[in-house]
Amino acid sequence: MEAAEELERRSKFLNSLIQKKKAKEQQDQNDQFNVRVRACDMPLPLQNKAFKCARDHLDTMPGKLDSKRLALALKKEFDCSYGPAWHCIVGASFGSYVTHSLGGFLYFSIDKVYILLFKTAVEPLEH
Repeated sequence: MEAAEELERRSKFLNSLIQKKKAKEQQDQNDQFNVRVRACDMPLPLQNKAFKCARDHLDTMPGKLDSKRLALALKKEFDCSYGPAWHCIVGASFGSYVTHSLGGFLYFSIDKVYILLFKTAVEPLEH
């Protein structure tokens, strides 16, 4: 019995080390893009894609932010990669209250721009 308990203890310890390493790597990437996650219900790979896409498009906008262009770019990227229907709101100040599909919500800031990206279910129209 003691061996099984020791094995379980070591397994939990190793798992906690792995989780800490993953969290540190994610934080390092967020720092690289100057990102701060405000609220999230989205898998890490999708979050990272949103951060990279936002950073890439912001870097092509010297001077004034084109929030409509950034919102359209993120929406198109996620619609093409993960299917419809993604929605994106970009700005420095806005309020929102949305319903989203499970695993399809990300609210983050990058530099001083706030971005809300979320997915909703699409139902076929009945004739």
